[in-house]
Amino acid sequence: MEITWYGQTCVRLRGRDAVVVADAYQSVVGPTGRGVTGDIVTYSHPDDAPLAKAGKGGKQSRDGATLIPSSLEDAFCLDGPGEYEVKDVLITGVRTYRDDKRGVTRGRQTAFVVELDGMHTIHLGDVGHLLTEEKLGDIGNVDIACVPIGGALSATKASELIAQLDPKIVVAMPVGAPGPECDEALAKFFAEMGGVPVAQAKLSVSISTLPNETTAVLLESRGQ
Repeated sequence: MEITWYGQTCVRLRGRDAVVVADAYQSVVGPTGRGVTGDIVTYSHPDDAPLAKAGKGGKQSRDGATLIPSSLEDAFCLDGPGEYEVKDVLITGVRTYRDDKRGVTRGRQTAFVVELDGMHTIHLGDVGHLLTEEKLGDIGNVDIACVPIGGALSATKASELIAQLDPKIVVAMPVGAPGPECDEALAKFFAEMGGVPVAQAKLSVSISTLPNETTAVLLESRGQ
């Protein structure tokens, strides 16, 4: 499976039989999608800051709140909790929140667990809290976790969340505007994880190449 990051919380998972794109908001990839294509597209939260919909027209998501880029208009769209099977890909949407007050401050969202190429990847969207035992049970075991860095979670809380999930690989998703504040958040998170943030173009991984210990990865943005 090949993992590519397009900025903010937009990630593409390219498997042998299907391609899943998470959070391809127009504000991140533009109205045309900048060539980002996929079979399935997931949206962790509806039209709200900082990933507000851009422009007019275009296909809307199921809740009518998110405009889908034209390059993904034919993809199967998921934007809420539930269990799904699309193109032989099993996907579980788990209700989560963008703050630690059950969404009172920043709203609700959905974390998606994708089973692709025999591995379980969780895309945490813009999650802002640690997980309860009930949520961990809904999520199950994960091999790869895509976690937002620099949003509502502090570096320490983000590392605690990773400890709860215990994945083999962590893909850091810097959120917010690039700059010193974002760089500091990344540095703190990678220090918590015992490494340094060194960006790479993309990540190719299979079951046989999963590391024995949790490893954090930073990808170069393909959307810039």
